[in-house]
Amino acid sequence: MSGDCKKGELESGFQPPFEHFSTQAIHAGQDPEQWTSMAVVPPISLSTTFKQAAPGKHACYNGPKSDCALFYDLSFCTPSWPDCIFCLAFASGLATTMTIAHLLKSGDNIICMNDVYGGTNRYFRRVASEMGLEVSFIDCTSLECLDAAIKPNTKLVWIETPTNPMMSVLDIKGCAETVHKHGDIILVVDNTFMSAYFQRPLALGADICMYSATKYMNGHSDVVMGLASMNRDDLHVKLRFLQNAIGAVPSPFDCYMCNRGLKTLALRMKQHFKNALVVAQFLEVDPRVEKVIFPGLPSHPQYNLMKQQCTGSSGMITFLIKGDLKNATTFLKNLKLFVLAESLGGYESLAEHP
Repeated sequence: MSGDCKKGELESGFQPPFEHFSTQAIHAGQDPEQWTSMAVVPPISLSTTFKQAAPGKHACYNGPKSDCALFYDLSFCTPSWPDCIFCLAFASGLATTMTIAHLLKSGDNIICMNDVYGGTNRYFRRVASEMGLEVSFIDCTSLECLDAAIKPNTKLVWIETPTNPMMSVLDIKGCAETVHKHGDIILVVDNTFMSAYFQRPLALGADICMYSATKYMNGHSDVVMGLASMNRDDLHVKLRFLQNAIGAVPSPFDCYMCNRGLKTLALRMKQHFKNALVVAQFLEVDPRVEKVIFPGLPSHPQYNLMKQQCTGSSGMITFLIKGDLKNATTFLKNLKLFVLAESLGGYESLAEHP
């Protein structure tokens, strides 16, 4: 076993937990006083049509109280968390990505981390590039490489940390400083792997923090949704307009379910970290394993960076098995407790071959 911590023991060198996180997750946007029914659990309305009090004026916004579901918005639940003023909910993580990309125009350049979620890679390579956007895939773990890649037409830099699937850790603050010295370039951080509990990109200089809320933020493998948070009013106004214009909105029931999942986010993430550490330490000493890549292990090459910008590590582990594809396939076909499925962030344990 490498590193200094004993098996299953969480190393204490990470940043302290965000203050009052659990309390805010439970209470933000949930005051029963806003509903005429005084419901502790926000009510749902499945209606798609609502009577207007006057042209362009919806009755739901006439008074301080209403049972109208439009008054209940998942977007209200997250902005009160520190370092976040605005939040928008989308129909999926990729719907969030697509809407953010629509901030740009034909001929603009996007710099994207070269190890990135496959759906993001596919969208940038095979969709956005066909619509006139220029996309450059760069190793953003090197700030020098990132700096050299920025061009006059670069308008957006897209990173995720840790990366999917190779679990590289990027210096968010360093990336923000590098990007912003070139002018008004938007830095987006995909925070799906870490959730709001373990990492706060906006506090480190990012312009937009996005999530596939399908994963840890919801946490129960029963919702497909995306979230984007920001502090800039101009970005919020533009993205809210694009969300409405494009139609990438989530359903009321999915918002209700994700809102429910957020209540236990802190508890779930703590346990994910503990469980993942035990599994990673077990794999590290197994002779059939070539390499374990887990940012919560001292053996990870960017472990010190993780401790500087995170309060812990999630349940994502990458490991290389000795042998070839046949050996990996045999391993995956013989799993007993882990389900062979392509997702993450739920209460169940999953495994996949990316």
